Amino acid sequence: KPLPSTVIGTVAVTTTATAVPAEYKGGDPTAGKQVFKTGPCASCHTLADAGTHGTVGPNLTGLKLPLSLVAKQVANGGAVMPPFKGTLSAKQIADVSAYVVQATGGNPNG
Repeated sequence: KPLPSTVIGTVAVTTTATAVPAEYKGGDPTAGKQVFKTGPCASCHTLADAGTHGTVGPNLTGLKLPLSLVAKQVANGGAVMPPFKGTLSAKQIADVSAYVVQATGGNPNG
């Protein structure tokens, strides 16, 4: 099989975080903890800080999730997770996203 003898160019590496929609920035983690514990999150996800033990979704403890990913997942769903945009207000999505990021040690700016 022929192999290249010279590499031409470089591979682009993205180091910037995905933009977080404005409506999901600045959430209140304290309020978000209540949304997480009393809303649909607790029945599916394990999160040590919240004291929840769901088994349907992934265990979030220690995942270090970025805000952009959490807000997108909560709002739009994905895999087996349903979308909560329309069920939760934009404020509730911002709050629960901020809480999950804080509780998992994630990036609140990413």
